[in-house]
Amino acid sequence: MRRGDLIAGVSVAGLMLPEAVAYASIAGLPPQRAILAGIAGCLAYAVVGRSRFAIISATSSSAAILAATLASIPNLDGYKPALATIAVALAGCLFLAAAAARLGGFTGFISRPVLGGFAFGLAVTIIVHQLPSLVGVELSAPNLFAFLEKLVAALPQWNLMSLTVGGIALAALLFLKRFPAIPGAFVVLAAGVAVSVGFHLPERGVAVVGTIDLTPSWPTFPALGWSDYARLTQFTVPLVLILFAESWGTIRALALRHGDAVDPDRELGALGVANLASAVVQGMPVGAGFSAGSASEAAGAETRATAVIAALGLAALIAFAAPLVAQLPEAILAAVVIAALTHSLDPAPFMRLWHLGRDFYIALGAAVAVLVLGVLNGMLVAIALSLAALVQRLATPHIARLGRLGNTHDYVDVARHSDATLEKAVAIWRPTEPLFFANADRILALITAELRKEPATRAVIVSLEESADLDSTALDALLEFDRAISASGMRVQFARLHDRVGDLLIAAGASDLLARSSHSVDDAVQAVEASVQDPGRKS
Repeated sequence: MRRGDLIAGVSVAGLMLPEAVAYASIAGLPPQRAILAGIAGCLAYAVVGRSRFAIISATSSSAAILAATLASIPNLDGYKPALATIAVALAGCLFLAAAAARLGGFTGFISRPVLGGFAFGLAVTIIVHQLPSLVGVELSAPNLFAFLEKLVAALPQWNLMSLTVGGIALAALLFLKRFPAIPGAFVVLAAGVAVSVGFHLPERGVAVVGTIDLTPSWPTFPALGWSDYARLTQFTVPLVLILFAESWGTIRALALRHGDAVDPDRELGALGVANLASAVVQGMPVGAGFSAGSASEAAGAETRATAVIAALGLAALIAFAAPLVAQLPEAILAAVVIAALTHSLDPAPFMRLWHLGRDFYIALGAAVAVLVLGVLNGMLVAIALSLAALVQRLATPHIARLGRLGNTHDYVDVARHSDATLEKAVAIWRPTEPLFFANADRILALITAELRKEPATRAVIVSLEESADLDSTALDALLEFDRAISASGMRVQFARLHDRVGDLLIAAGASDLLARSSHSVDDAVQAVEASVQDPGRKS
């Protein structure tokens, strides 16, 4: 056992305990579920995963999504623990299925701006829902704005002692964030227990966590119909997407800082095993949270043994300190959650996108969707925004006219390089996006329209360097374009054709088109010039 792993594991265990209890409250579940999830998740990941910094436990986002998912199935409130177990098991199975299909790269379909916007909206939602615990009142409302209205209306019922304890705890947590080596959450938790016992806070109306029962038990499963399971699965899929995007973002960022090698497909499988282990112990959905991973890094984790030590440390803490944790004021748990989410409220990422002129409104839309539509619908909108942004970028036709750069063999966009010169009577065009079913017809129609503006053009070269492969629609569009332009008496030459596209042309019986393809734009220009001198020449 390495010293760095021991120190890091103990430090992380001190952070995991208060966060586990707090995140369980977000999901509306007993605290032991998040505690057991953290223990099982860390132990399972250490066997399969590869990140030395990842701490696999319940996260604030997965807790909020789980709460919304459970609330989406009506008339089954008494079966919430069983439904939570089913959801966690489904998440584990989906992770394993995605790993088997090698879908690790699919995390890229949720863009970083969308994920950042979703995290911002989710952080605001969670923080607002922690305010009643901070001020000592109980509230429920159908949406965020009604919730805030009720919170203000309940001002006369606010518990001043609860607000004072929670406010001091929050200030202390934010101050201790300046010292990463100190487990601030654990320090505040210990101080909160001492204050609760010493000043008899429960007698002053301050709500406390209560007994944590770790006795193993198996819940009673409801007789669900296929529609109920389908609805549960419907929201478990985006839960898995968000959880993996969040986890992979943490794992990858920490690995890049230290030159560690991690594989997304293996991490998918590791998260699947961890969630199944969590389901077995009646836990919650687990992933690699940023705060715990950063704490592990800051404390000097050296190997995956850190996660094992953290799990054992958490188990020891709860075994010996459960009676004390029962005295912990809920206001302090609310402060722990709020402090843990403050990093998600940083407007700097939004300002950067605004400055870049890229994706600002997409990120803002994801944040607003969560705030206005709620966690589940906002999550679905956020994923839809990612896919819509991808399709919009790929489907929006844009072509570049290429010209020779000086006396070199390089051909560049003449709109970007004023010193580039056009070839005489030869038009060279390059689609700036890969050709696929949604854009192929429009892009090739744009090239055709440009050719009609220049009747003196005797040859056209199309550079397909952006298209590594073609689907059948794009292939048909390319063949139709070639026939139409050739029929007008103009020579068509292709450049920078990828091997997979060449194989497809052979399979489609378009060997003549393949014969009129060149490895580079300069080779294509020479082939066109040679065809003028020798009309029977094909390439």
